[in-house]
Amino acid sequence: MQTACQAVQHQRGRRQYNRLRSLLKDTRHDCILFANEFQEQCYLPREKGEAVEKWQTRSIYNAAVWYYHHCGDRMPIVMVTEDAEAIEQYGSETQGVFVISFKDYLDNFWPDLSAAHELCESILQSRRARESESQESHGREYAEHLPLEVLEAGIRLGRYVQGTLNVNKYRAQIEAFVRLQGASSKDSGLASDILIHGMKARNRAIHGDVVVVELLPKGEWKGRTGALCDNDSEDKASSEAPSEPMPTGRVVGILQKNWRDYVVTFPSKEEVQSQGKNAQKILVSPWDYRIPKIRISTQQAEALQDFRVIVHIDSWESTSLYPNGHFVRVLGRIGDLEGEIATILVENSISVTPFSEAQLCETPVNTPEKPWQVSAEEERRRRDLRRTHLVFSIDPKGCEDVDDALSVRTLSNGDLELGVHIADVTHFVASNSYIDVKARTRATTYYLADRRYDMLPSVLSADLCSLLGGVDRYAVSVMWQLDKTSYEIKTVWYGRTIIRSAYKLCYEAAQELLDRNFGIVDEIPELKNLDEKSKQARLEELAGAIERLTDIARHVRAKRNRCGALELEGVEVRVQLDDKNNIHDLIPKQPLEVHETVAECMILANHWVAKKIWESFPHQALLRQHPPPHQEFFAELRKCAAAKGFTIDTRSNKALADSLDKAEDPTDPMVNRLLRSMATQAMSNALYFSSGSCAEEEFHHYGLALDKYTHFTSPIRRYSDIIVHRLLMAAIAKDEKMELKENLLSNKDLEELCRHINNRNRAAQHAQKQSTELFQCMYFKDKDPETEERCIADGIIYSIRTNGVLVFIPRFGIKGAAYLKNKDCLVMACGRDSCLEWKPGSLQRFQDRIISTTTGGESVTLHLFDHVTVRISVQASRCHSDTIRLELVSNKPHKDPNSELSQPSPLLLKSDLVREVTRCAEEAQLAQEVVAHAIPEEEYLEYRQTKGRSLYMLLEEIRDLALLDVSGDCGM
Repeated sequence: MQTACQAVQHQRGRRQYNRLRSLLKDTRHDCILFANEFQEQCYLPREKGEAVEKWQTRSIYNAAVWYYHHCGDRMPIVMVTEDAEAIEQYGSETQGVFVISFKDYLDNFWPDLSAAHELCESILQSRRARESESQESHGREYAEHLPLEVLEAGIRLGRYVQGTLNVNKYRAQIEAFVRLQGASSKDSGLASDILIHGMKARNRAIHGDVVVVELLPKGEWKGRTGALCDNDSEDKASSEAPSEPMPTGRVVGILQKNWRDYVVTFPSKEEVQSQGKNAQKILVSPWDYRIPKIRISTQQAEALQDFRVIVHIDSWESTSLYPNGHFVRVLGRIGDLEGEIATILVENSISVTPFSEAQLCETPVNTPEKPWQVSAEEERRRRDLRRTHLVFSIDPKGCEDVDDALSVRTLSNGDLELGVHIADVTHFVASNSYIDVKARTRATTYYLADRRYDMLPSVLSADLCSLLGGVDRYAVSVMWQLDKTSYEIKTVWYGRTIIRSAYKLCYEAAQELLDRNFGIVDEIPELKNLDEKSKQARLEELAGAIERLTDIARHVRAKRNRCGALELEGVEVRVQLDDKNNIHDLIPKQPLEVHETVAECMILANHWVAKKIWESFPHQALLRQHPPPHQEFFAELRKCAAAKGFTIDTRSNKALADSLDKAEDPTDPMVNRLLRSMATQAMSNALYFSSGSCAEEEFHHYGLALDKYTHFTSPIRRYSDIIVHRLLMAAIAKDEKMELKENLLSNKDLEELCRHINNRNRAAQHAQKQSTELFQCMYFKDKDPETEERCIADGIIYSIRTNGVLVFIPRFGIKGAAYLKNKDCLVMACGRDSCLEWKPGSLQRFQDRIISTTTGGESVTLHLFDHVTVRISVQASRCHSDTIRLELVSNKPHKDPNSELSQPSPLLLKSDLVREVTRCAEEAQLAQEVVAHAIPEEEYLEYRQTKGRSLYMLLEEIRDLALLDVSGDCGM
């Protein structure tokens, strides 16, 4: 009922409201939303002075009575409410309309649902405890939140600002920040986040809530704390001097409570006894440091103290130090792998329930007895590439969900044809089908360190939609005709095809072929049964195709580089398991040039599809934008680069890309990698959006330097790509004057879907990162850090703090804190053989170094980008995830004779090659401009970032930029 939905939004917040709406839209539940407030007999006006809750209850009851009479008084209607007054008032007013509590509803209608009864009892206990506490409490712990009308008026007048609360997990009791959103970000004039210092100022807001903040007077502003901090000591105020004061405020109200299910741990038996007289009220510790302890009522505390448990927050009264909640269910034992993985999933609100029978019934059959085949009808409708094109895929080892394949061939006129072929998922997944609803809810495939949870059933994701080698598959293809010498795009074709991939290559094999190392032949199963002559001919053909693809990719990349495309650095670690699924090793991903070749082809396809769907549907195309980063986020990058004598210009993506290219230390390639990693950390998140929701100048992708971009190339694992495929098919039908087969999403519906997909993508990224950290800890947990060789590694200092340094360990892809001052106030001193030991003394921090001086006058100086020797161990935690602990062993680099990771990275060699291609292309372009006195308009408009039409205007813009005062940037 419409009024009931609005009551959920009013009382429980938008998160619960959105969950309810998703359930209503889910076709599996056969739900109908009755707009009772727009039905003449059901509508009831709100009476003067009547509370919103009373009016909503009265409206729902009135609509229930109307519906009972509408059904001819033959079908009893049950209205469930926890409002005791409503039950008493309406319970016996109309025969056939029953108004009862939820507990009575369960008792009378569902007596056998034991789990539901236990959950209901837990919620009722929580409510009784809350009411009892309210009666016992005499004073307020927090200020009351202001009424909604006051908050909205204050935001309009500029007295208050709104934003999302982000708690610092390393100082959860002290530091939180509010990132401004909506009108507040434009009208406040603030250039940074707002600091919320302490729990009192946070005023019962929880991480993720949308809050309203009142700025404090400038005299009361505080700064971020620059010291490293253990989570265990986060509730203690730091004695270190904070940084420069920043805008500081206090929360005066909450617009949207984004509460969810939280994984918690019960206190130990000793802690339960120390909590006081009433052992039924237990303070449980959330797994997420950013969430405060939650008080729940239970008699099972002792039985559950070794388990991870889910609880839900019900309320947080101003009279209580802690929020009140209720027990939901048990997840698993603390430390058990499956329990810890389940914890990560719940903490990121990821549901991985199996596909239902109804969903699986929609998938085609493909068994040895009844193999799937291409239909005659599809053969007539599609372009058949099986006998004309050499199609192959390049993916990670063991990949089952092969979304994409590539082809390149020489045409009769000497030009080249480049093809990107993507699995035609929308042929098998109809809009609003059961599978489509499930895929839309998941929005993405979730990749964890040791497993994945597919967006689509395996018969599609790993079989019929997967472009496997040697089998016929449906695809959606984009094919370009390229000039044989310049690789300029002459024409482009979009359409549905039938392909048969000749090879399913892994990246390593493709790289070997690119390097002309044919010893890899045994790793290509498609060549195993051929004679030597045929095998050699096929290898030559395949290697030639990869070489042409790579050459094309270099030129396409060079073109984007001239517009400011960024080459960023991420840390990706692969968990290597043995036959028994035990962790054998942690392997950092080694960058190869074929990674960039494939990526460049995918970027090209995504860019051209984005242009196509936007031209056809300018107000309802799903695109992907990457906004420019906030300049203050580059402060750390600029400071670190300056320590090495480099200047990083962050005024545009082109300036940043050029600066990073120049920031090369010939003696240590890790310096450039770390600088690029810092640039990556400073970036804004790329987001999906509907083209009708913002102006065209906001479409651009900062990192890729493209005016329009989308995701088209991975429909097996991304729901956004499924929507884009449907848009592309509709655009093709529109061009051919054919009738559209399905209704496209409106701008409003598409924007809501984009918000959901963005949210699920963030959850997937967090879950992947947390699972990698879990396996890193499991890898080191059973190793003795004092004797195990692998626990000693080389690290690079990439940030200086007041009491220590941040270190990156390339061998394992680990970043972490290493203290130079411990809890006993001892500092690191240099002993024999450059080994470090603890002694009394003091620390002195500078921008590019930190000096540790003992009371005896000995000193150790550590600089940014110094290589040091680090010992790795695991800091176990009962209530939270285990964490990696780093300890400095020596101020000298660690020499590992078995390590191959000190060799120059192939990515760095590839970067030099791409930059050389870019330089040659720029010189050729400049020479052409001097001769022709003009820039070819079509090429220029395609990739340009600068708006000027001539070299003179470009130089004028550079001169103007040089006059800008950017000195303030360095002080952020």
